[in-house]
Amino acid sequence: MPQYDKADIERRMKGAVESLKGDLSGLRTGRANTSLLDPVVVEVYGAMMPLNQVATVSAPEPRMLSVQVWDKSNLIAVEKGIAKANLGLNPMIDGQTLRLPMPDLTEERRKDLAKLAGQYAEQAKIAIRNVRRDGMEALKTDEKKKEISEDDRKRSEDEVQKLTDQYVKETDDLAAKKEQEILTQ
Repeated sequence: MPQYDKADIERRMKGAVESLKGDLSGLRTGRANTSLLDPVVVEVYGAMMPLNQVATVSAPEPRMLSVQVWDKSNLIAVEKGIAKANLGLNPMIDGQTLRLPMPDLTEERRKDLAKLAGQYAEQAKIAIRNVRRDGMEALKTDEKKKEISEDDRKRSEDEVQKLTDQYVKETDDLAAKKEQEILTQ
């Protein structure tokens, strides 16, 4: 049974890029983005729950997030959860809704966020290279076991390298776009 599985290699590389997309969407630019509150958990009904399971998050204005709490008794718990998430947001209670105005980003904070985007991209590239290494090792193992020929191994190694280059480029493009978005807001 050959160890090398091109579909698995591609799936794992794609997973690294998808993870990067999630990380980058959590980075705050000057614009309100509902995914900013995805990591927020609140203590309700004696358990920790993601914010999206107790409230609806929307962005009614470019620089304002709105959190509509379903059960009014959870309003204070949601406010505490947002404060505890340390996102630099100041919730204001308005009836059964929390309004979160987006503060302006300082130049220093923008640079920090851009640097963080670069770090996320580097982590994704390391993950992609690790998948590449696994693929190359699997191909060498298959050749040693006489399950594939040397020509097949070399052909497959080229495929793995092309996939690696493709996903590393996509990672670089995503990071560059996010850094530009952060620095030009």
